Amino acid sequence: MEKIANRVSTIKGSAIREIFKVLANGNIISFAGGAPDPALFPADLMSDLAAGILKNEGALALSYGITEGYNPLKEEIIKRLKRQNIISENDNFIITTGGQQVIDLAAKSLVNEFDKVVVEDPSFIGGLNSFRSYNAILIPAPVLDDGLDLDYLEEKILKKEKIKLLYTIPTFQNPSGITMSLEKRKNLLDLAEKYDFLILEDNPYGELRFMGEDIPTIKSLDKLGRVIYAGSLSKVLSPGLRIGFCAADKNILEKMIVCKQVSDVHTPVLNQMLAHRVLCSMDFDKHIQKAQKLYGEKCAHMLACMDKYFPQGVKYTRPEGGIFIWVDLKKDIDTKELLKVAVERGVAFVPGATCMVDIEKPSNKLRLNYSLSTFEQIEKGIKILAEIL
Repeated sequence: MEKIANRVSTIKGSAIREIFKVLANGNIISFAGGAPDPALFPADLMSDLAAGILKNEGALALSYGITEGYNPLKEEIIKRLKRQNIISENDNFIITTGGQQVIDLAAKSLVNEFDKVVVEDPSFIGGLNSFRSYNAILIPAPVLDDGLDLDYLEEKILKKEKIKLLYTIPTFQNPSGITMSLEKRKNLLDLAEKYDFLILEDNPYGELRFMGEDIPTIKSLDKLGRVIYAGSLSKVLSPGLRIGFCAADKNILEKMIVCKQVSDVHTPVLNQMLAHRVLCSMDFDKHIQKAQKLYGEKCAHMLACMDKYFPQGVKYTRPEGGIFIWVDLKKDIDTKELLKVAVERGVAFVPGATCMVDIEKPSNKLRLNYSLSTFEQIEKGIKILAEIL
């Protein structure tokens, strides 16, 4: 007797999590992660603030909370979003358990079985698996140097298929590091109106720009309520707090709130209170600037090492922010197999197939992360990779 539900029977766990198991011995240089540098965590401040919360407001912090989130934290994040014109008068706003939950709630509340969802190819494995878990049909659209290929999207997909939702990470995309141009953001909104679909904009890396000019979010350009905005404190404060947030049209978010009630009732109140106290107790913009500077230096160092050591013919993105570089080996190499060799030599990365809609198809691409490694580890690891390419 089959015990597993059909909708999840074909979903595979994240290959990235499997890689982490290999890394447990601590002797491997990992370019496989997707987390901020722990050196940036304000751990001492958070320790003091947490102690104060538990001493003075322990009953509130350890009790049930409301599904929509802890109001002081909501107000603080909304203030930041208003500076970027992300919140409109027709929007509602909730705190979620990480940005990942926004994707899951959007899929759960909006996508019926066999609905068609357009996703960037490559894309974030957590996002892809959220849609897979609700039996959505994923339609891949290629990513160019300036973001989603809108000509392909319209000619090959929208003119032929009725889609419900498009999922995009337009700023410092995971895994490519690519940023969608302003013109494309505006044109994507026009396509959403023309072909009647919603856009889920995932923006966990948007504040990590270390060069170039800021580009408005798609949500800030949306005047018709077609964009669901997913944000997070994971990359700019702490992933362990699991604080995400969502801004969307009130009618859409109403159903997402009901789905969150079913999923986890609310995000832990203690975590929300601690995040609020941190935002109010430090110069958070200065904290983000520190992260931008560090990641800019690490990215530049990794790119310089790749320029120096990688063989000719290897291509890679040059991001202006975020934490990832996407590598195209331009030869008949399966990076899943290459990973085995790399791990034996003491280096790990994310194979490209992990980030694709067709995860079984061999890929000659790979993702490198620069946020977690030291400058010395970056050079040593890139040298090793160059030797096995």
